[in-house]
Amino acid sequence: MAKGSDLRILLDDAARRAIDYRETASERHVAPSPDAVDDVEKFVEPLPEAGTDDREVLAMLDRLGSPATVAMTGPRYFGFVIGGSLPVTVATNWLSTAWDQNVGMHEVTPATSTLERVAMDWMIELFGLPANSAASFVTGATVANFTALAAARHRVFADIGWNVEADGLIGAPPVTIIVSEETHPTVFKSLGLLGFGRNRVVRAAVDSQGSIDAKRFPAIDGPTIICTQAGNVNTGAFDPVGDICDLAKPKGAWVHVDGAFGLWAAASPDRAHLCSGFATADSWATDAHKWLNVPYDSGVAFVRDAASLQSAMAIKADYLMTETAYRNPSDFTPELSRRARGVDVWAALKSLGRQGVAEMIDRCCSNARRFADGLSAAGYEVLNKVVLNQVLVSFGDDATNRRIIDHIQKDGTCWCGVTVWQQKTAMRISVCNWSTTEEDVDRSLDAILAIAARERQ
Repeated sequence: MAKGSDLRILLDDAARRAIDYRETASERHVAPSPDAVDDVEKFVEPLPEAGTDDREVLAMLDRLGSPATVAMTGPRYFGFVIGGSLPVTVATNWLSTAWDQNVGMHEVTPATSTLERVAMDWMIELFGLPANSAASFVTGATVANFTALAAARHRVFADIGWNVEADGLIGAPPVTIIVSEETHPTVFKSLGLLGFGRNRVVRAAVDSQGSIDAKRFPAIDGPTIICTQAGNVNTGAFDPVGDICDLAKPKGAWVHVDGAFGLWAAASPDRAHLCSGFATADSWATDAHKWLNVPYDSGVAFVRDAASLQSAMAIKADYLMTETAYRNPSDFTPELSRRARGVDVWAALKSLGRQGVAEMIDRCCSNARRFADGLSAAGYEVLNKVVLNQVLVSFGDDATNRRIIDHIQKDGTCWCGVTVWQQKTAMRISVCNWSTTEEDVDRSLDAILAIAARERQ
């Protein structure tokens, strides 16, 4: 265990290794080599009887672990809508980790609780959400969806006189859940965790881009929660949330928006129209570790009715300091114990400002368009309207697509994923990294087109 001067030596060593990793990320192969992947098995050993020197532990982690990582933080990783963590957020993450604050109660953690509150207010303003909305800083969009839908569950049951937090779902009146045919699986997982069931849903029809068709929307009758989407995970398409709210609000239904990455379009003046009408919904979920490019993990749920969120999430105990004139974070999140995620969000927004966020969103969208144009010009089929940062391309039949994508991943110039969308196998390109340049796109295109040409012969 490091103490005194040994602590500084250890942390300096860690910083040096981390900086070396980040400085080389843009030039390394995106996928690790087979040898590096094989080497991680050297971690597998019996629990040591005696301890190991701290610097040896760190050296082993770097020696075996770093080469076996996928360069998700680099500029040519285009899989799974993953951001690359802005340098300032890496730095603040290191500092807040050193603080080691458990952000539950303001009286105990005033600095991190205040930073979280400021970050919440900034995002509410940036997205154009109702000013009195509340937010919950969680691990990612899965838990953000869960948290927002827990608030929805509270409200729809309270409206019919049922205390779901106290009495549960056994014997409760039924609630209808309406989802899109292309709702993300994290929403279904959230519905299962909340006791609604993953399959007990009504599915709304979608159009050719995966957006809900409001003209064919199911009838709304009785207590209802509607799950919509900002940014289809394959196409980037947006549901017509405003039109759906026009149908839902007179019926007293709750409208939730899964905006894991698409909600950030609201921060761009050129793309805010995609989120038209979204402020009339009741809750929203997003990821900061996607398009805000903060380190993992960082998701946020927003709820218009702060009281419903607090009723679903608040916790009390004799030993907890819950009386405060300020916002107690633990009243709005599923966890009582958690790290200071709001610090990284605050740092990113403070560093970028409103204009910087918009420029980052626009740059990623422009690079996605550059990918689509290059692939189309080479004669390959782009399957989606590239309205945001997602590109779907087909090189041929299912087997051809999978073979080409496998070779692209192994080549290491870039990393793109395989998907099946509306019965078609395709390669999905997600441009979400602050550091991706036009040169990175062109370099990736050269590799993709060379592999596709070779494998189609």
